[in-house]
Amino acid sequence: MEDDAKKLEEGRLHNKDDLISERVNTTSDHNGRGDAIDHDHEEKNKAAVAAAPLEADQIKGEEQPVLVVKQKSKRVATLDAFRGLTIVVMILVDDAGGAYARIDHSPWNGCTLADFVMPFFLFIVGVAIALALKKIPKINDAIKKIILRTLKLMFWGIILQGGYSHAPADLSYGVDMKQIRWFGILQRIALVYFVVALIETLTTKFRPTVLEPGHLSIFTAYKWQWIGGFLAFLIYMITTFSLYVPDWSFVVDNDHRSKKYLVKCGMRGHLGPACNAVGYVDRQVWGINHLYTQPVWRRLKACTLSSPSDGPLREGAPSWCRGPFEPEGLLSSISAILSGTIGIHYGHVLIHFKGHSERLKQWVSMGFILIVIAIILHFTDAIPINKQLYSFSYVCFTAGAAGLVFSGFYLLIDVWGYRTPFLFLEWIGMNAMLVFVMAAQGIFAAFVNGWYYKSPDNSLVHWIQEHVFINVWHSERLGTLLYVIFGEILFWGVVAGILHKFRIYWKL
Repeated sequence: MEDDAKKLEEGRLHNKDDLISERVNTTSDHNGRGDAIDHDHEEKNKAAVAAAPLEADQIKGEEQPVLVVKQKSKRVATLDAFRGLTIVVMILVDDAGGAYARIDHSPWNGCTLADFVMPFFLFIVGVAIALALKKIPKINDAIKKIILRTLKLMFWGIILQGGYSHAPADLSYGVDMKQIRWFGILQRIALVYFVVALIETLTTKFRPTVLEPGHLSIFTAYKWQWIGGFLAFLIYMITTFSLYVPDWSFVVDNDHRSKKYLVKCGMRGHLGPACNAVGYVDRQVWGINHLYTQPVWRRLKACTLSSPSDGPLREGAPSWCRGPFEPEGLLSSISAILSGTIGIHYGHVLIHFKGHSERLKQWVSMGFILIVIAIILHFTDAIPINKQLYSFSYVCFTAGAAGLVFSGFYLLIDVWGYRTPFLFLEWIGMNAMLVFVMAAQGIFAAFVNGWYYKSPDNSLVHWIQEHVFINVWHSERLGTLLYVIFGEILFWGVVAGILHKFRIYWKL
């Protein structure tokens, strides 16, 4: 900065690339994400002003242009920490949820720790889109990158959750194309990313450089994003409550014998497991053989005496207890676009509001409003909070919670400077895709399990679980939890930290 000021005094700095406007500036970091943003106020931007030597024609009365020295952008650490937290919670609930059913997905209505993972992912995707696409030099190039990233996400989603990978327990690979699962976690993220990022890109000419006065100016400035979210809301609500769901049937193979089950429906607007429009749309679009075969509703009291844990089906259980259901289905993913829309709004606030207090005021107030709306809808039985259906109350509740957690992280990390305790979350967040694939999807554990002695159950991973954690604590539940915390989360935190040290990142 001192060199630039010296050049200004000597009249040698005239390159427009060395100048910036007084607006908030976002940049892409070393990992290719637009997670960095200036925190300097206008007064600081105006401080380094100097005049060049006067030319003969300038002495006649021409005014000197005000030149502003470029300030170094500061990375918002909260984005990486929040992303890392989401990955950590995902690993925890996926691998310890079997031992602690209360943190596993809710069997139907309600919300548990596991139910926050997907909307938290979509929320932070929205925030990152706002920052990454703040400046778009060429719209066509940006659209190509959006399409390419969407295809990459869908490809990895099909490979990891379509049935090809059986990691970590089963060492075999391969899937019957008649039963491949077309939709999953990454496919839903891909759909939401595509829609939200495309709207953000195509409306770049309508963006304001400075917000107009008024409490709602941040909403009206990005009205097209909200219109897109509202259209997704309308499509979901109209389809959910007006689509007629007829009877349906499915076949279950047991001991080389097939048995056909019939589910009686013939209704509209049903929000229960058997006859909802979300499941009907997936059965019609993907085909019943391409859906998830172990839905969480099997842990309902109507299905098993072990509820809320998983267990054998009870005698006389309804036929739908054995049926398939896609938790990341098409109609519910359309509703999930709202989670990304709310996330991108938080990113817009980060861009346009320069003061910490202004940002927090916007974020916290909206978070509380969304939670209040969700609670009212849920406890009046108007629209129950339901992750499997991705109901509107679920969108509001989880997006509000995401907004409050994001605000809390921002206050602790970026305002008060308590960054050290959250470094391992930052490291995981910077390599979120790597940790998701290797840890959350069990690819690394499957690789280690592939090197066994005499029996596949006699591998290093199984030995550590059994002898270091379960036998020491004389509890399978506690041992499993401790293994997940130390053998997976802590381990991958250290690995991500080492990779960050060498600037190694997996980007899509």
